Amino acid sequence: MRTLSVYTSSLTSFRLNVPRNFETSYAPASSMSSTSVARPQFQPSKHRNFGTTKRTSNFSWMATVGENVQSSPVPTSVPVRVAHELLQAGHQYLDVRTPEEFSAGHAAGAINVPYMFRVGSGMTKNPNFVQQVLAEFRKDDEIIVGCQLGKRSLMAATELISSGFTGITDIAGGYAAWVQNELPTES
Repeated sequence: MRTLSVYTSSLTSFRLNVPRNFETSYAPASSMSSTSVARPQFQPSKHRNFGTTKRTSNFSWMATVGENVQSSPVPTSVPVRVAHELLQAGHQYLDVRTPEEFSAGHAAGAINVPYMFRVGSGMTKNPNFVQQVLAEFRKDDEIIVGCQLGKRSLMAATELISSGFTGITDIAGGYAAWVQNELPTES
């Protein structure tokens, strides 16, 4: 295998691992040089690597909360119906919404540890989040993590996995999807 750089009109380039005989096997000889593909002058040299097996999260919010974007693992995300089945099978529900959101309604049996707090018109990360979760759960507990729409829970789940928690599952769609699917709630 060798690396082939391909430049597109979307101002990005891609490095692909291709067989050595790619040009002769899959493309006409006139359409591709064996050394490289010409790049228009106005395009920046930004490379994306395809074919990697380790997924990493790439969220701009992680930079704001001080996370190392490149080394953060991505948790498993499941739809709310699967999360409900996990809850019935003995998993515990960690609701990472604000206390105000939680008190307005939450999944039955959920435990609230806010990942972020409202500050003025914005939000700030809870600096004691992992310690507060450790006060409620063990690192090997099976925990499903939910929020309102699914963004904060993904951030929280990522941080928990990075902190050594092993049984973390994110709920895609959050509490809004939970209610929309008419799953059990309480106030």
